[in-house]
Amino acid sequence: MTAQLFALLTAFAFASSNVLVKRGFRYSTPMTATFVSLVIHTIVLWTALFAAGGIPRVALAGVIAIAFTSLLQPGIRHFHYTGIHKLGTSRAVTLRNSYPFMTVIAGILFLGEPLTFLGTLGTVLIVAGIILTSWRIDQNVPSFRWAYLFYPIATVLLTTIVHPLRRYALLQSDEPLFFAAFVGPVSLLSFAAFYISPACKEKLVWDRLAFWPLVLSGLCETMAVLFMLIAFASGPIFIVSPIAATVPIWTMLFAVIFLRELESINLLTILGTIAVVAGVVAISLVK
Repeated sequence: MTAQLFALLTAFAFASSNVLVKRGFRYSTPMTATFVSLVIHTIVLWTALFAAGGIPRVALAGVIAIAFTSLLQPGIRHFHYTGIHKLGTSRAVTLRNSYPFMTVIAGILFLGEPLTFLGTLGTVLIVAGIILTSWRIDQNVPSFRWAYLFYPIATVLLTTIVHPLRRYALLQSDEPLFFAAFVGPVSLLSFAAFYISPACKEKLVWDRLAFWPLVLSGLCETMAVLFMLIAFASGPIFIVSPIAATVPIWTMLFAVIFLRELESINLLTILGTIAVVAGVVAISLVK
């Protein structure tokens, strides 16, 4: 039961982070949320790493792969947070968690992998979920612009790049805690380089009313990473992945309870969320 419990805690923690960060956006910005989450990620995971025995010996190839993913991590979090800010928590999280669809397509096109029944079913469900979630979105989201869909799409594309590299790194050295911790400082350096560059148009916004929502959101996201590591260390992926993939369901439920005054959720959003989660679960069961 350990693997199932920590997989469920992973989903709860990610969902809590999504809802908390939305509350923080009443007083702050996605850029600020990205910075806070990366700082907390670095502090918590390096503390956990040294508590677990310190820096292990790892293969250089694995470090290089994780370093590359770390450069992209600020972009992933910023696009994800901006999607939540612009589209609403449930819609953005549902669209973001459709990334296994892109993984399946990439596997078929570039790796010659066969499309199994579960893979086909999962792909169809995810596509249906995306359509339902996006249906008449311009009428359901205040001040909506079609350009806002760029943010969850960009998150999906970057996640599709990052996940195979993480798997490659773990094949080189089975040290998930070190690799997760290593992401923090490299991501902060990447964030700093972008922030001081002319390309950055958004600045950090500090407001005491946003402090606790952003800090608690960053802490929940970091704890979700730790819970996921424990879950994968305690049980097989075909048990852990489907449970962890329920994040959009819990996010939607938490949003209904805690964000009622900030966003509305209609039937199509609910059906789309269920379809995407079902599709992700089906794909995760492919052996």
